[in-house]
Amino acid sequence: MHLTPDIIALLALVAFVAGFIDALAGGGGLLTLPALLAAGIPPVAAIATNKLQSTFGTGGAFLAFARKGHIDFRRFALPGLAALIGSAGGAFTLTMVDPTFLKAFIPLLLIAMAIYFVAAPKMSDVDRHARLGQAGLCAAIAVIGFYDGFFGPGTGSFFTTLLVAAGGLGLVRAIAHTKFLNFTTNVAAVMLMIAGGHVIWLLGGAMAVASVAGNQAGALAAMRFGGKGVRPLLVVMSLALTVKLLSDPANPLRTMVFG
Repeated sequence: MHLTPDIIALLALVAFVAGFIDALAGGGGLLTLPALLAAGIPPVAAIATNKLQSTFGTGGAFLAFARKGHIDFRRFALPGLAALIGSAGGAFTLTMVDPTFLKAFIPLLLIAMAIYFVAAPKMSDVDRHARLGQAGLCAAIAVIGFYDGFFGPGTGSFFTTLLVAAGGLGLVRAIAHTKFLNFTTNVAAVMLMIAGGHVIWLLGGAMAVASVAGNQAGALAAMRFGGKGVRPLLVVMSLALTVKLLSDPANPLRTMVFG
């Protein structure tokens, strides 16, 4: 498909904002994926291209946290492997799904993500006793990894919530380890997407550069200020972009509901 320079620039700007938000609280994909779909990119290509830019952005934030010593690689080696395996399974499943189904299903998932961000509990920055053992934590992380490989938006927030509520980590340490896990899931998924030829390289590259810059700025802000005040913006933007997707008369979900 033909992408004009102004569309590429606009999507790169969205990637920067999403990267900043993603490093603070997760959920940046709630902005980038709907924006890609709204630009007319087919669902699998949109998810693949979103995964490419997200990999670079999350990787930048992960390195920023690692340099500051916020990541316990020994403790999270097995959870990282679980995340990788789960994501590879999700990405493979995505390539097997009918694109028409995805066009109808994605708006429902985006609405569900918005509801999650409204209802999710507030998180503390104080470390607590872990409620899940290593096996339980790995199983939960593998499930989230599968979701990330298949779809993606909200994965960072899912990981952060899990690590705070069940892993016993404080908010900043949970965000740091989320970047490690999310980088792992992104790498696994994007490798399968590249092998299948689904990535739009020019657009993905431009968004990747912007995402790295946004994630770096967001990681520094997270370490200094925490991730407060971001969720309302995610909810509003996600719902607005979902409305944009459903405004297309050709959307299968709209056709099914309204005839």
